[in-house]
Amino acid sequence: MTVNIITIDGPSGSGKGTLAAKLAAYYQFHLLDSGALYRLLGLSLHQQNLLDCLDSKIDLCTEIAKKLDIKFVTSDVGTEVWLDKQDVTQTIRTERVGEFASKVAIIPELRQALFDRQRAFVQAPGLVADGRDMATTIFPEAQAKIYLTASAESRAERRLKQLQGMGLDVKIKDILANIQARDKRDMERAVAPLKPATDAYIIDSSKLNINQVFKLMTTFVDQQLVN
Repeated sequence: MTVNIITIDGPSGSGKGTLAAKLAAYYQFHLLDSGALYRLLGLSLHQQNLLDCLDSKIDLCTEIAKKLDIKFVTSDVGTEVWLDKQDVTQTIRTERVGEFASKVAIIPELRQALFDRQRAFVQAPGLVADGRDMATTIFPEAQAKIYLTASAESRAERRLKQLQGMGLDVKIKDILANIQARDKRDMERAVAPLKPATDAYIIDSSKLNINQVFKLMTTFVDQQLVN
C-alpha cells in the first residue's frame, strides 16, 4: 500500500511548521517536524559543550544524535517537545537554538545520523514532513512537494511577534540579521542545500495570510495524492 507523503520545505520563518500541523490535522496524517530534530540535537550538543568542537568530537556527536531521548506530546492545544525528560517546547524555538540547529545541519555525519529517524515517520495513512530538504533528500518519492518561502523582512516581522508573544525581549534588526545569515548558510551548505525540488509547488507567503496559503496548499495536495 502506498503511503502518501506531503513535504513542505522552505527557509526559517516562512510558516512551514504552522501550516504543516494544519495539513496533518486536515488530512489526519502523521507529522514530522524535522527542524525540531536538528534544534534538539543542537541544544543537546550545546548543553554538553560540544557544539564548538564538532569536527574534533564528530564520533561522539554522531552517537549522541542516534540516541537522543526525544518525545513529542500532542494535544488539543499544540505539541510539547521533550528532551532528556525536560520540556523544551519554547526553548527550541528561540533564535539562539535556531543557530545551533543551523550549525549541526551542515555536518554530513550528523545529517546521516538523523536520516533513518526521519524515514521511520512514514506510516499509514500518510505523513506531512516539514523541513529544509524533505523533498530533495529525505522523501524524494513524496507525492506532493511544496516549497514555502517569504521575504526575509516579512519573516523577521513574524518571528518578532512570535517571540514577543513568548515574553522575550527581542529587536527586529537582530532577528533579520539572524535570518539572513541562516538563509545564506542553509543555501550554501555542501550537503542538502536549501532549494526547491524540481517538481515542487512554490508558494511565496510574503503578502498572504495563513488561510490563503492553506487553501493554495490543499488545492494542490488534493490533485497530487494517491487515492
